[in-house]
Parts: sequence; structure tokens; C-alpha cells
Amino acid sequence: MDAEQRRVHDQIVLGPRGRIQGPLRAALYNAELADRWQALGELLRYRTRLTRRQSELAILLTGRACQSPFEWYAHRQEAEKAGIESAVIDALLAREHPQGLDADDDAVVRFAAELNRFNSVSDATYAVALQRFDAQTLVELTALVGYYTMVAMTLNAHEIPLPAGVEPAFPLPQHQAVQDAAAAPAPQRPR
Repeated sequence: MDAEQRRVHDQIVLGPRGRIQGPLRAALYNAELADRWQALGELLRYRTRLTRRQSELAILLTGRACQSPFEWYAHRQEAEKAGIESAVIDALLAREHPQGLDADDDAVVRFAAELNRFNSVSDATYAVALQRFDAQTLVELTALVGYYTMVAMTLNAHEIPLPAGVEPAFPLPQHQAVQDAAAAPAPQRPR
């Protein structure tokens, strides 16, 4: 590392993350990018009006929508620490809407799911979320989903590895096509 990379590295390690992992490993190739990245991530993860639980619901949903095994792995642990029930986590993993959420959590999940699926949200979903939260919180939720989409894309594109001995919950998108092709029946030739 050059001096600027070392400065950013040390700043990240001394901050709330306590270590360099995931996409910051790649971003650190450009010290200014890594510095701005970590500052935005710190703001969105630790200093919004969303509860920790709501943030982790949106992050897990985004990690699954983007098929990012590393993001899923890292934030599944954080979701458990935030008190998110196993059944809710399992539903998100299966790409199903979790049952039994309170109205606030349900609004977060529906908003994040639509944003991930359609790159926007319907007027109805926005209105329900706005009844539960204020406009600032919805802007923060949108930014959180966008930020973790960038995180997932970086993790996937550069194939940032999971810790040794950890099996991915699902394959990377670029590996899914290979698995799908291997599992498909061989085409039959006309006789």
C-alpha cells in the first residue's frame, strides 16, 4: 500500500467496522474511492433513522436479490445479532416474503423488495411506507439499498472470497448459469 492507501486502511480499521473486508478490499486499490465508500457506508449503516433490524432486513434482501454470497454471509450474522428471527432470514433466502413482520418491518421489506426487483417502487408501496416513516427515512432506505447493490456488484465481480471453510448459501450469478446448464437434460437430436 502507498501512504494514502495505508491512511484509509487504518481509518477503516479504527472505525466501527474494525477491519477491512468485503468490497473495501477491492475499493482500496483507489484510496480516495475507498475513503468515500467507507464514509458513505458508515453513514448508511450506522447513522440513519432506520433501526438496526430494519437496515439488516433491507441489506439481506438486497444481498439475496443481487445473488451476493459474501453479502448474504456477512449480513446474515448481523441480522441474527439484530434479533431477526431464523424464519424471516430463511424466507428471504428462499426469496419469499417473510410472515409475521410488524407493520414497520413489513413496509421496509416491501419497499426494498420492489426497489430491487423493479428499480423503483409503486405509488401504493411508497404511500404505505410514507405512512410508517417520514420522507428522510425513505430517502435513507433507498440510499441503503443502492449502496448495498454497489457492494454486492463489487463482491460478485471481483469474487471476494468467503472466509475459509464457509460454504456459500447460493452460487455467484456468473456461476449459476454453469450450474443450470449442467443440471439441464441434454438436448435430443432429431433422428
